[in-house]
Amino acid sequence: MAAGGGGGIADEKQAPAEAFGGHLEVAEMMEDEQSSSGVKSRLSGLLWHGGSAYDAWFSCASNQVAQVLLTLPYSFAQLGMLSGILFQLFYGLLGSWTAYLISALYLEYRTRRERDKVDFRNHVIQWFEVLDGLLGRHWRNAGLAFNCTFLLFGSVIQLIGCASNIYYVNDRLDKRTWTYVFGACCATTVFIPSFHNYRVWSFLGLVMTTYTAWYIAVASLVRGQVEGVQHSGPTGIVLYFTGATNILYTFGGHAVTVEIMHAMWRPQKFKAIYLLATLYVLTLTLPSAAAAYWAFGDELLTHSNALALLPRTPFRDAAVVLMLIHQFITFGFACTPLYFVWEKLIGLHDCRSLCKRAAARLPVVVPIWFLAIIFPFFGPINSAVGSLLVSFTVYIIPALAHMVTFRSPQSRENAVERPPRFAGGWTGAYVINSFVVAWVLVVGFGFGGWASITNFVQQVNTFGLFAKCYQCPPHLTAPPAAPAAFAPPPMARAPSMPPATAFNATGGLFFPPVPAPAPAPSPMINFFLRHHHHRHHGGLHGL
Repeated sequence: MAAGGGGGIADEKQAPAEAFGGHLEVAEMMEDEQSSSGVKSRLSGLLWHGGSAYDAWFSCASNQVAQVLLTLPYSFAQLGMLSGILFQLFYGLLGSWTAYLISALYLEYRTRRERDKVDFRNHVIQWFEVLDGLLGRHWRNAGLAFNCTFLLFGSVIQLIGCASNIYYVNDRLDKRTWTYVFGACCATTVFIPSFHNYRVWSFLGLVMTTYTAWYIAVASLVRGQVEGVQHSGPTGIVLYFTGATNILYTFGGHAVTVEIMHAMWRPQKFKAIYLLATLYVLTLTLPSAAAAYWAFGDELLTHSNALALLPRTPFRDAAVVLMLIHQFITFGFACTPLYFVWEKLIGLHDCRSLCKRAAARLPVVVPIWFLAIIFPFFGPINSAVGSLLVSFTVYIIPALAHMVTFRSPQSRENAVERPPRFAGGWTGAYVINSFVVAWVLVVGFGFGGWASITNFVQQVNTFGLFAKCYQCPPHLTAPPAAPAAFAPPPMARAPSMPPATAFNATGGLFFPPVPAPAPAPSPMINFFLRHHHHRHHGGLHGL
């Protein structure tokens, strides 16, 4: 391991391998122990202990797009087809660049610290610690505040998405009650120790997202355009910038980049992983959003979840269930860094007892649960989080930190990771970073923040806080029975009502079917129930 930080260019080129030597030895020792402990250990290592470049790619791709996949058609309706496609490509490249900056700063910080004989075997490095080590406590405080708040609301969004999606399978319970249920389910992520242990979950999550994206694309094309479809977007500046910030949020999922890198056996291989993950994600987001917008047009403006407009089929039910599982995985991705911060705060981060750490993590889930109940505005909350939090957390702060860290000639000369030649070296990196800061500050935070907050306030004024069932169709309750003294004379038996569709059935995936009452309702009640049934299934709004 290097002894000091004053070596020349040749020494610095060897620094990554030398600095991470201790970490690699530990990984090799773990592999030797697994190979000698039989089939059970090998199976556990295959499914549980990940740290390769492939694991990092699966984690980045799986974490980058989850529930937001369902709201991108809604963003296309706000932006229009051309702007929607261009913003996805633009923010995909912008996000990949800032993820590269974060990885470069991580390598710089870790190399410097390991030269000073600091041991990270029982410690997970986080973004705010990188800022602290390179730039001081003020940068650390800013990074900690923005990063933790973003991850907190990112977890809230996943929980809201779970409740919204399951409502399309069974609406016996309202969305707020489903939030209670899935909040308890997502709390089980406290038992996942670190990002090393997401190997099989990352793989499954990406498979689930891939299925859902291509289901939306194919189902929209097979169904064809709705009668009288209109593609009038963009129709207003508020909607336009709201849609743009939702895409900004989509490709701003690298708030956990440092934790994913730290879980790698060779973190210096991360440089191009996020870009490759983004390219794959674009093959999912572009076809699904474009096809849904082509088929349904402006109807998406009142249906922020694309699944709401697709017919109920076993394929759609499968997409809903798979997205539920994936949102559970993404909840864990967003919450795990918060668990680490909390463990460090209370002094349990180095504890080897999984049960103690899991019990200590539970208080982190409570505020997430509570916020998901207060603000169930899935769709508008994505844009608000994107403009106010993602803009600083994963765009502005990394770009500024990279420029300040390497502002002196000596720091650039001794840098562990130099900017690529195709980007123009250090001069090109400074130009790109300056553009990122200016663009995101003005367009993302400025215009996007104004538009998303305006839209968010409209949702609060319309539905109120603690909305029991956000954007749910009203359920008609039958009028009370007339007293016996005024009972009408017996009437002929009315024809039986048509069976309820599977969407509104009281039975189904999670509950046994409730038998229909023997006597048919009166003709007048039957008329109202038929009318409500038609409205309930034909006029669904988004989430």
